[in-house]
Amino acid sequence: MRLCRIVYMEKLLHVVMCLCVYVAGIKCPVCSKFVLPDDIECHLVMCLTRPRLSYNEDVLSDAKGECVICLEELCAGDTIARLPCLCIYHKGCIDQWFEVNRSCPEHPGD
Repeated sequence: MRLCRIVYMEKLLHVVMCLCVYVAGIKCPVCSKFVLPDDIECHLVMCLTRPRLSYNEDVLSDAKGECVICLEELCAGDTIARLPCLCIYHKGCIDQWFEVNRSCPEHPGD
């Protein structure tokens, strides 16, 4: 009887875990969004083939706060990258970010 109860509990746990994955979704390793299991394959293809964001390169004339990637100040004379969402970062920082990620660090869902 005890063995039957253990097997039943294991099966119940498996069902609950499957429901949690189905309801919450699977976390995409590329963009970190939660996607339903039926959609994950298509989503991964889109994430992996989507080109990285383009940006405009510029040299700052005035200090502009902090680069959220390296947490250092954006100072006058720094070479920066301005993304389409108008966020700015050190050019070197965003280039390294784009080696691993394909979206703005502050707007990952865009």
